[in-house]
Amino acid sequence: MEVTGWAPEHSDALREYLAQGMSFAKIAKTINARFNTDYTRSAAIGRARRLGLSTPDGSPSVTPRPTPVPQLNRSSEPRERQPRSIEFPWPMPVFEKAPQVELRCVEIAPRHLSLVELEYGDCRYPYGGDSDGEPITFCGHRRRPGSSYCTPHFHLSRNPELETEPSQSTAPLHLSEPA
Repeated sequence: MEVTGWAPEHSDALREYLAQGMSFAKIAKTINARFNTDYTRSAAIGRARRLGLSTPDGSPSVTPRPTPVPQLNRSSEPRERQPRSIEFPWPMPVFEKAPQVELRCVEIAPRHLSLVELEYGDCRYPYGGDSDGEPITFCGHRRRPGSSYCTPHFHLSRNPELETEPSQSTAPLHLSEPA
């Protein structure tokens, strides 16, 4: 016999109320009022599962949860991967193919300087590093004042539809004398 804290008459009441089609929250509330107990909705669900109860239409008392994904073995020995199949209670979404984006580029031959070779006034627009082991180099041409990039790369890195120059403030300046 399983020791759960549920008296036999409480379990009988759970069976009776579940057969009537009551929700687990209402079952817990009714049992608590009838027997002066303090069962929660979760306790009623757990007890129904342990008793193997089902609803009047024959379905399980609660919908089953998706199967959890097993943890990977972190040992040093190689292990063959087993295909996993998880069934979810909702349908898999259908994704549409996105249109390919046309990339913008500039007509400039970069100097391909490494980070160590860059000097103070050189353009820092990066090239490479797209695949593993590919080195990252930089444009290296003279940079535009107030920017880290040369003029062609500055314009390439900005939205062409927006204003590229910062606007001047029209707020008046007030000079104050030192105290």
